[in-house]
Amino acid sequence: MITKGQYDEESLGKLLGALPPAPEGWVAAAQELPRARLEMDDIVARAEADAEFRAAAMKDLEGALEAAGYDIAPAHLPVLRERLSA
Repeated sequence: MITKGQYDEESLGKLLGALPPAPEGWVAAAQELPRARLEMDDIVARAEADAEFRAAAMKDLEGALEAAGYDIAPAHLPVLRERLSA
C-alpha cells in the first residue's frame, strides 16, 4: 500500500515518464473538449435567449444547429440534448 508522501515529485515524474504515451484519440478528444464546451455553452445561451431557436432545437436539434451554422460532433449531441432539456 502506498502512503501519502512516499514519492517525491522527481520519483513521480520518473514513474509517469515510464508510462506509454496516451492514445492519439484520447489526445485529440482532450484538445477538442474546451472548444466543444464553449460552443455548447453558446448554443444553450442562445436557446435561453431565443424562444424560436429553442423550439426549433427541441423539435429537430440537428436541423436547428445546421440552419444556425453550428457544426457539432455527433458524439456531443446527447450532452447538448440533456442540457437543453434541463
